[in-house]
Amino acid sequence: MGILIERDKGLQRQSEEQFGLECPYCGIYSHMTPQSVPDFDQLCKDQPKHVGLVYQCDACQAPVFLRFATKQYSGDAVELYRNFIELERPKERFAFSYLPKRTEILFREALSCYSHNNFNAFASMCRRAANSSFAAIGERGKMRAFDHVMAAQDLAEIDDNSFQPIKKVLFETGEESEVPILNHAQAGILLEVLKDMFYQCFVRRGKLTRAIKVRRLFVRDGNSELRPSA
Repeated sequence: MGILIERDKGLQRQSEEQFGLECPYCGIYSHMTPQSVPDFDQLCKDQPKHVGLVYQCDACQAPVFLRFATKQYSGDAVELYRNFIELERPKERFAFSYLPKRTEILFREALSCYSHNNFNAFASMCRRAANSSFAAIGERGKMRAFDHVMAAQDLAEIDDNSFQPIKKVLFETGEESEVPILNHAQAGILLEVLKDMFYQCFVRRGKLTRAIKVRRLFVRDGNSELRPSA
């Protein structure tokens, strides 16, 4: 069912379910309350293909901007498709401190591209970030990274046709023009696969190494406290 902007009643949803999103400001998945709706008469006069609506996050009261495609104009209502584009997406979180410095810089810029719906710029930055990580971990490390990516495909049960562009982005070494063109769904898969690859190659190792060092420190300090005095 779609969404209606009616002449007399304003914004109406054709289902009773509450509308919720992850807020791009507070990061909480929260109910969204309509805050600002375009003027009905102006919409009917201009008949734009897309309509912008402003919602308010119930958790932090920040305005959240969404863009809907128009489905149909009539004398008393404008019908919108349910699907929408978030003009401001929540920032992706990651344990950046465990990444090599150059990889961190490139991956942060990749995530910025993704947050602004620039999915093919995102793909190009993902290739640069991946190549940077391979240079840091060496050829054997690159093979382990490939194994992690293939394991992620099996774990998530992603079919080969959907996964082929992901492998091309991350592991092919051709010209920049050969980076596959990605849609929204493929970019989302690439994001999660690359995050998992970086976690397996850097974050998991870094956290484990740090935890073991702390354990050894506690054991050494404990042995010193228990050592009998002369």
